[in-house]
Amino acid sequence: MKILIVDDQRLMRDGLATIIGLEPGMEVVGTAEDGRDAYAKVIEWQPDVVLMDIRMPGMDGVEGAELILKHFPETKILILTTFDDAELILSVLEKGVHGYLLKDMPSEAIISAIHTVYNGGTVLQQDITAMLLKELKKTPDRSADQEHPLSKAEPDELRLLTEREKDVLALLGRGLNNKEIAGLLYVTEGTVKNHVSNLIAKLALRDRTQVALFAVRHL
Repeated sequence: MKILIVDDQRLMRDGLATIIGLEPGMEVVGTAEDGRDAYAKVIEWQPDVVLMDIRMPGMDGVEGAELILKHFPETKILILTTFDDAELILSVLEKGVHGYLLKDMPSEAIISAIHTVYNGGTVLQQDITAMLLKELKKTPDRSADQEHPLSKAEPDELRLLTEREKDVLALLGRGLNNKEIAGLLYVTEGTVKNHVSNLIAKLALRDRTQVALFAVRHL
């Protein structure tokens, strides 16, 4: 598994590279200093997973992730952030990244998160994501047309779902991948994949990350 680390602070880059480099089956193929540099390195090294800081001078993680996913949609991107970045966290999740990590998470959680997105899951800290959505919804200067797209989803849309689809939705909200969901529900991975596709279509969302966010907000 090839990993690219993107952060404007050299100490953070080197620290993550050391931690990840010690893991069997993981290779840090390089580092980058901002979103534009990250895009150039993705072209060069074709990493499987990109760990990207959200706040950087020059091109930040939001723009960098959008650029990378536009041209390399199979690349998995995990955003490194702090709780203070509420607006940016939701903005970058809307771009299609596969989750976020708070920078103060222990090293084993970072390694686990990399494995999760590499295997098709999402990394959302449910309690924090729900809190972010709640706080942004309460902010007085956000008009209806400024709201984050996922904040406008109507709970009534849940009525369109079958009971099994609701089961899958809840597990997506926990960040589980198809294999893990299949094991818990005693169905095949193909069946889970079909349910996920149905959820995306019925809820009019773009991808499984948005579906997971919907679950965090409404379930």
